[in-house]
Amino acid sequence: MLEELAFTLPDLRRAYAQGLQPTALIAEVFRRIAHARDPGIFIHVIDRDTLLAQAEALGRFDPDLPFWGIPFAVKDNIDVADCPTTVACPAFAYAADRDAFVVARLRAAGALPIGKTNLDQFATGLVGVRTPWPAPRNAHDPDIVPGGSSSGSAVAVARGIVSFSLGTDTAGSGRVPAALNNIVGLKPTPGALSTTGVVPACRTLDAVSIFALTVADAHEIFHEVCAYDADDPYAKPVRAAAISSPPPQLRIGIPSRNSIRFFGDDQQQDAFDAACDRLRAIATVTEIDFTPFYAVATLLYEGAWVAERDCVIGPLLDTNPEAVLPVIRRIVGRAKDLSATDAFRDFYRLADLRRQLQQVLEPLDMICVPSIPNFPTVAELQADPIGPNSRLGTYTNFANLLGLCALAVPAPARADGRPGGVTLLAQEGHDALLAGLGTIIERWGSRSLGATGWAIPDAAPRPVTASTTEVEIAVCGAHMSGLPLNGELTRRGGRFLRQGPTMPEYNLYSLPGGPPRRPGMVRCSEGGTSIQVEVWALPATQLGSFIAGIPAPLCIGTIRMADGTTPKGFLCETAATSGEAINVSAFGDWRLVLAEATP
Repeated sequence: MLEELAFTLPDLRRAYAQGLQPTALIAEVFRRIAHARDPGIFIHVIDRDTLLAQAEALGRFDPDLPFWGIPFAVKDNIDVADCPTTVACPAFAYAADRDAFVVARLRAAGALPIGKTNLDQFATGLVGVRTPWPAPRNAHDPDIVPGGSSSGSAVAVARGIVSFSLGTDTAGSGRVPAALNNIVGLKPTPGALSTTGVVPACRTLDAVSIFALTVADAHEIFHEVCAYDADDPYAKPVRAAAISSPPPQLRIGIPSRNSIRFFGDDQQQDAFDAACDRLRAIATVTEIDFTPFYAVATLLYEGAWVAERDCVIGPLLDTNPEAVLPVIRRIVGRAKDLSATDAFRDFYRLADLRRQLQQVLEPLDMICVPSIPNFPTVAELQADPIGPNSRLGTYTNFANLLGLCALAVPAPARADGRPGGVTLLAQEGHDALLAGLGTIIERWGSRSLGATGWAIPDAAPRPVTASTTEVEIAVCGAHMSGLPLNGELTRRGGRFLRQGPTMPEYNLYSLPGGPPRRPGMVRCSEGGTSIQVEVWALPATQLGSFIAGIPAPLCIGTIRMADGTTPKGFLCETAATSGEAINVSAFGDWRLVLAEATP
């Protein structure tokens, strides 16, 4: 029955392949909207006849269109052609004459936009209730705020009305609502998704975000809409790599016990501690002082960046201030007291903090934080419209100022039944790495998708070979995960594929020099052994610069693996194996050599 059909991408594709018609799906979407009994989710729903006509225009099922017949919702600060864009402010509304860049790409891939979702007015807020219309209700507990600013987008996904939705994320608007509604919130590397056709909040920081029921769905959508837009002056040519398994020696930073903040919510702290315990089983977890991150976060609303919001709202505040909600007027009104001198001082402060935090982030693959520090109630917001909202941004406000990508992932529920979850953050371009770990975290414990009751689907097999635009590189020493030169791969967009032994025809030598200590692997005609290596995928465009940095006596050749594959990889000139070089082939693994040398 359609009522029981999960709206994940694999489930809908399977249903379409078995004969489901998109017109029937549209009818089911309208049934689910009515069943939710929540008038606050959508500001505008495209009329049924228009949607049915668009569904019929898709023709016969086309598996080559990646999102054929997939329903999605769009936050109402992102343009959809022939729909109003209100930004939750009727006096600001206008009729969009074309799709935003990301919406156009989704339509071209066969997706069906259902309507425009509610939000904190002018995307200013993390609570989701700052709207002149009825506020969306949290999908799990109506006493808890739905989270914002992308409140309607998150609730529409959590209730299973659509397969995914678009939001925006400047201060956490794509992560906080995800955490509060038990769904995935993907905030990509800033500039990866075009903001052409998006009403700005802070134009230099805004990111289009994606809400979905699973990490795999969210990343697939990201992969489709990640395309460079020359018309967006803040766009970056970010590569959307495929999801792959996390590397064997994953390094994760978490807030230290002395700097982590939960504002008295002990159950939230217990849930995060439990998540970190599970991470320690698969990664090296290091506590870091989070104080500098909080200092960056403070700049977003207490510094000059609040003036960016005045660039959009200012004209309306000058001519019709009553059209703007009082709490928004209060926040953005501070821009009038800021000067260009204030802006430059904050730019300098941010540059200092970025340099400081670069030293913290460099040794790590990612950091893991609580998605939210606590669960504010609607009643608390009515009593104090600022404080609870500010606290929700504790672990989100700094991300775009630092150029980080982020992924909010559901985790097992807290002891009181409220959604559990963590957020993973990494330096720009490492979106796929976050997704790789996210697909593991979302399967911890027994959990359903959003508020639907649907079981999380089985994990799809991950490719362990490079794509046509990548080159496989086998590494046997300091370039392996967790070792000093691994960054030469990851900074170039390298991603881990697999690990395993070579054919038994190599010798491994510990070469003189360093640091770091380096091995040399030499293929021999007889008497060789198998050597453990890691195979990474490196973008073909980055291969030249990578090879240029390889010093003699090392070189790149073809490695014969025990599984029959033949990636390119590190070899060593035989002349370097005499003299001070030490044959360590008996270890069969450079990590074991390093462990033996450790006091």
